[in-house]
Amino acid sequence: MILENIKSPEDIKGLPIPELKYLAEELRETIIETVATNGGHLASNLGAVDITIALHYVFNSPTDKIIWDVGHQAYAHKLLTGRFNTFHTIRKHGGISGFPKRAESPHDAFGTGHSSTSISAALGILEGRDQNKEKFNVIPVIGDGALTAGLAFEGLNHTGHLKKNLIVILNDNEMSISPNVGALSAYLRRMMMGDLYTKLKKETKLFLERIPAVGEPVLKIAQKAEGTVKGLVVPGLLFEELGFQYVGPVDGHKIDSLIETLETFKDFPGPVLIHAITKKGKGYKPAEKHPGLFHGIGPFNIETGEQFSSSKKSYSEIFGSCLTKLAQDDDRIIAITAAMTEGTGLSEFVRTFPKRFYDVGIAEPHAVTFAAGLATQGLKPVVAIYSTFLQRAYDEIVHDVCLQNLPVVFAIDRAGIVGDDGPTHNGTFDLSYLRHIPNIVVMAPKDGYEFRCMLRKALSLHAPVAIRYPRGAVTDNRENDELQDIPVGKSEVLGEGEDILIIAVGNTVTPSVAASGLLKEAGVNACVINARFIKPLDMDLISARAREIKYVLTVEENAVSGGFGSAVLEKLAEAGVEGVKLKMIGLPDEFIEQGPQSLLRQKLGLDAEGIARDALTLVRSIHHA
Repeated sequence: MILENIKSPEDIKGLPIPELKYLAEELRETIIETVATNGGHLASNLGAVDITIALHYVFNSPTDKIIWDVGHQAYAHKLLTGRFNTFHTIRKHGGISGFPKRAESPHDAFGTGHSSTSISAALGILEGRDQNKEKFNVIPVIGDGALTAGLAFEGLNHTGHLKKNLIVILNDNEMSISPNVGALSAYLRRMMMGDLYTKLKKETKLFLERIPAVGEPVLKIAQKAEGTVKGLVVPGLLFEELGFQYVGPVDGHKIDSLIETLETFKDFPGPVLIHAITKKGKGYKPAEKHPGLFHGIGPFNIETGEQFSSSKKSYSEIFGSCLTKLAQDDDRIIAITAAMTEGTGLSEFVRTFPKRFYDVGIAEPHAVTFAAGLATQGLKPVVAIYSTFLQRAYDEIVHDVCLQNLPVVFAIDRAGIVGDDGPTHNGTFDLSYLRHIPNIVVMAPKDGYEFRCMLRKALSLHAPVAIRYPRGAVTDNRENDELQDIPVGKSEVLGEGEDILIIAVGNTVTPSVAASGLLKEAGVNACVINARFIKPLDMDLISARAREIKYVLTVEENAVSGGFGSAVLEKLAEAGVEGVKLKMIGLPDEFIEQGPQSLLRQKLGLDAEGIARDALTLVRSIHHA
């Protein structure tokens, strides 16, 4: 086996180029076997194997800086940079990350996990190199899906302006997570005529050289003619106008050709964009056939490609199903997502209402402002985006939606601890960054049934609304029950008690109820409130109970700093409720590492035992004071 002898990129440089295809096969086999066991990003990594080999064959990492956009195409990079023996731990608690991580390896030049950052980061590294009077190459690898984000073009624009020798690899597989959409994607597909352009450009140049120099006006006409022909057929016109030397398209799976191309432009004086065409899922038929399904996948059967999954429905599935049903009775409902059709559960909605669905690509800020525009026209846009990605559209939420008090519904998926994808994907800040914005209503369901009730309620309000819900299976969906009205800002009491008041929100409600049972066994009676709303809070109920009970425990799966517990504390102080001893349970002031959700919640004290333990500590410390 070649791969097990690769301890660093230096080890592949001595291999004959024909042997590299066997290395590629071993890399793909290792990635497939590991992801089948651990889960992870499969299709995108399989597609990037050959590019990875070529990059490490030509360049000298870690001196040369290779930056992987998004990071879900970096598994082969990890395997070639000394992590073969630990690769089986990828995405496991205490194991290596599923994304590039600077603290993990000097070969990970920049930490990634969100899209479209590579070019801007690479330009910063390159400028830092020049400021420090050093010499090395900087190579960002960006997918065509990531080019749908404005940040990528901001980086391209600045790079072209500075005219520095940045080598951008465009890994074009016509996919981001869902199939790519929009004019840019269509433009890149037209670039496949690259060979025609190269021939035409050469012939045009020869033609222009033969024109007699009979005066400047004629030359200007000739130059204009060249630009016209170029505009008709050039595949890289956009990039060339931004100041890049465009190269391609090249076959992203022919390692020898990739190496030759990289060697040719390794020392090119100025920015270069090499356009490589790849196939997402390359080398594994199920992933090639269903690249979206195998983008991010849990453990699966390698022989069949079937995923080992729970029979319970996820919150994402409940969301998509419920929204589709609601849309059948209201043709003003519009669904919007940012390259996450399947991930947010909207596949059924797309099939049922294709003209009322918009996938805007990896462009969260645009998704939000686009929704705001729809809302001004009397429509009911629902923006379904993961919590960690909605952060990218913060200004648009504030300025374009909330400031104008427009009825946009934010369906915030993957809120709280996501698990194996780690700190780049945990949705731990949304309550903190939303609750202080005027006009917005923020709620979180305790179970599937309450979620469906909240979604219907949100669509009836004439205001911005955010519903945050976790990754994973729902509890208590009650699909056949009629949906009840949930008054805005009204919570519910789930258990009476006089010793301590536990106020929980979202997916912390169920373990809080379980904790009250453990407390009762210890002789402590807890009153448990399902807050339902983070904004507005049900201060009539909360204040009244806090005055009676005095000992208050708030529970949330969000950063404690500025989160739900902070809101309760602020409002109790504002209401003049005195003598209350309050403790907030939530996520600490740190980035939460990867690992199974259940394990992380146990370690963070967000399971029933942890909540009960904190409640007992609070009550007993007060009594013994």
